[in-house]
Amino acid sequence: MKKALGAVGILFGLYLVVRAVAEPFVIDMSDPATYRQDWGGPSLAGVLLVHCGPGVVSAVLLALAARAWWRRRAAVGRGGRRPPS
Repeated sequence: MKKALGAVGILFGLYLVVRAVAEPFVIDMSDPATYRQDWGGPSLAGVLLVHCGPGVVSAVLLALAARAWWRRRAAVGRGGRRPPS
């Protein structure tokens, strides 16, 4: 169950990252009418914060989780003890 929950979390985090990358290309940043009614509107900064902010946070959390996973793998490969899961 723990692995399934982790996989769902990773997929959701990747979705947020892809959404954050795509958002500036989806809206026309030079035309406020295209994002005025979006969440975070009517300002462009608010729209980008609401739509891209979770993706940035997810990217940082995914990078930290990958780093921790890689360090655990390296410790096991060197003959170190595997921390309890």
